[in-house]
Amino acid sequence: MHFTLIDPNTWERKEYFDHYFSKVPCTYSMTTRLDITKIRKAGMKLYPTMLYALTKTVNRHREFRVALDEKGRLGYYDRLLPCYTVFHPDTETFSNLWTDYAEEYSAFCQAYEEDRRRFGSRQGMTAKPGMPANCFTVSMIPWTSFDGFHLNLQKGYDYLLPIFTMGKFYEEQGKCLLPLAVQVHHAVCDGFHVCRFVNELQDWLNG
Repeated sequence: MHFTLIDPNTWERKEYFDHYFSKVPCTYSMTTRLDITKIRKAGMKLYPTMLYALTKTVNRHREFRVALDEKGRLGYYDRLLPCYTVFHPDTETFSNLWTDYAEEYSAFCQAYEEDRRRFGSRQGMTAKPGMPANCFTVSMIPWTSFDGFHLNLQKGYDYLLPIFTMGKFYEEQGKCLLPLAVQVHHAVCDGFHVCRFVNELQDWLNG
């Protein structure tokens, strides 16, 4: 993990960052529907496949890797890892796991399965210890679909990394569709960047 500092005085987003971080603090979310027909027909496991696809796309674009470090300094990570939730039916609670990112799909899925095997049944907020700072958050709500999803973070205006939430997939006109909510900070990520992200994510899912 490497964190590169950004000089805010020479950064091309300085004016936008100052406006949406300090003057008018602003986060926003966008909900879209992903066509996952091809990966479903291929028999690929949904959760690890989506975690891989999200992480692969996040790591292609710097605006999704911009953050504040432990000293409050602005910069960006060279790569991010997914931190994701697993549900415990017996207690109706969830735990967070994280898996190191591998460029090769099969290697990532293998690491995911190993983390689920070792830590998936552990109770508590954080089931796998040692979570690094360069993690972004992914949640899955597989019990219902949704057209919109918003997180209300009371003290979240200094949190710059993206947050992803997936819902229950469903069939419509012969396609299998998955709701995805993307929450970002406007100081580092505009609508253009979110749309490009979603389009590239869909391209990968299309194969």
